[in-house]
Amino acid sequence: MDVLAAYGSESDSGDEQQNATEPSKNEEDHAHLSSEVSMKDLKSKHQLQIAPFVETKKYENDSSRHLMAFNEKETKLNVKYDDMFAPEIGPENPFKTRQQLAKKNTLSGFVEEANFSAFHFDNQQKTFASYGYAVDPSAEGGKFVGDLEKVPDTKGMSVFENIEKRTGDKRKREERGDPAEIEGYLGPWAKFKDEKQIAKPTEEQQKILDEYEEKKDKSSKKEEEKIEEKSRAHIDDLFDYQGRSFLHIPNDTESDLKSDDPPDKCFLPKRLIHTWSGHSKGVAAIRLFPKSGHLLLSASMDCKIKIWEVYGKRRNIRTYLGHNKAVRDICFSNDGTKFLSCGYDRWIKLWDTETGECLGRYSNKKIPYCVKFNPDEDKQHLFIAGMSDKKMITWDTRENEIVQEYDRHLGAVNTITFFDRNQRIATTSDDKSIRIWEWDIPVDTKLIQDPTMHSMPAVTLAPNGKWLACQSMDNQILIYNVLSRFRQNRKKVFKGHMNAGYACQVNFSPDMSYLVSGDADGKLNIWDWKTTKLYCKFKAHSEVCIGCEWLPHETSKIVTCGWDGLIKLWD
Repeated sequence: MDVLAAYGSESDSGDEQQNATEPSKNEEDHAHLSSEVSMKDLKSKHQLQIAPFVETKKYENDSSRHLMAFNEKETKLNVKYDDMFAPEIGPENPFKTRQQLAKKNTLSGFVEEANFSAFHFDNQQKTFASYGYAVDPSAEGGKFVGDLEKVPDTKGMSVFENIEKRTGDKRKREERGDPAEIEGYLGPWAKFKDEKQIAKPTEEQQKILDEYEEKKDKSSKKEEEKIEEKSRAHIDDLFDYQGRSFLHIPNDTESDLKSDDPPDKCFLPKRLIHTWSGHSKGVAAIRLFPKSGHLLLSASMDCKIKIWEVYGKRRNIRTYLGHNKAVRDICFSNDGTKFLSCGYDRWIKLWDTETGECLGRYSNKKIPYCVKFNPDEDKQHLFIAGMSDKKMITWDTRENEIVQEYDRHLGAVNTITFFDRNQRIATTSDDKSIRIWEWDIPVDTKLIQDPTMHSMPAVTLAPNGKWLACQSMDNQILIYNVLSRFRQNRKKVFKGHMNAGYACQVNFSPDMSYLVSGDADGKLNIWDWKTTKLYCKFKAHSEVCIGCEWLPHETSKIVTCGWDGLIKLWD
């Protein structure tokens, strides 16, 4: 517009040829137009208003109203109330529906603020559920909604109002008496006049109670009944030509079984050389004869205990029968002439290994989970058992009585291990802890417990008496140093097997070069002690390989047992 108004005010380049004193006709016309037409009139005639007129509020000191970006959640300046709640300005969206244009303060619509008592809400809700009507909250004057035909019958009362008063049916009490008389005063404890002190069951209830008592008496009598202990020999030559029994250590073997020194170097077994089969159910535990290892004692779930030859013909020598439920654990004495057995029938029994005679029976009516002789020579008459009632109990076989009780665990006791020259005991339990005890002192001296620990149902002491191998339920074998404050060796953690849910026994090679353990898949796992590397892993049993023993005088012979009822010798 400005350019159009100023057009012709200056002369063109072509006008320089004309005389300056003689104005042209075009110059006169433009001069006449500029004098008669103003700039304001020219803009009003030719300018178009496209956008609608909108009143805007002028901000004197603030040129921008930008509060925050779309991806921010907080403002960085103090905004005034007028700015926060300013009316929306600008054209409306013509494509929005009527529902979209409605006022909303929630996603689903507009919610009005109201103060409503929770009691009145529950009252009307329960009244509508019971009678079918309720008071209309949006109407005044007590109008109802719902089934209006029932309103006259109940007079429009709610469930909390429609209560008939009790007339004469209240139970009467005896007289309270005079408070001054201490002996005769009953007060608020006076009995009802129609109250019966003796409740007698009906005939049908009495029959049920009698049947229950009979069953209870029979079951208790069965538990108290002692099974007749007996044994059966399976070989004729129980004694040799010199009158020595099968407990005598043989001299005609390749290894010196009477030696106290372990072999210089042990090797990994490669093949199966013998299988003992005689148990009809799974074998729960195996124990080698002390020091020599020429005999093998096995406890099974078929309630039987058997002793086998390890060398020679490898025959089944004798079977011990004295439990009516599965045998849980067995333990030899130091000389091997006696052994202990405990089972799920709640009995611990002491046996003579040679004759098969039962020398003692011990029970506190709880299930014994593990049993151990005291290894000291002068304390062979004492043994300790871990029970299912969180206790450990020490029995004296000479007097047949309990002489000590350890009660600090919070779960069933799984293992008991003597160490530190048999002066201290390490016990593990279902409470996922390890406790250290002094012998004959019923207070634990150390508690090892951590939220990351798991239950350890099998524990074995190393041949050198320094390390304790614990089978953890998280598929690991943890090592503890028993000589230095009983701390865990974090560098020695043995993995690679699956034992979760089973108390698979752990064992060492005689020279401390290998660590052996079974697993839930029936495999035998052998690790290197120094590097914790899994050297060997092979299928030993068709079911769980629960126990393993490395022969003390052999370089590569291992005995394993499993829940398939077999005992195998590997070399």
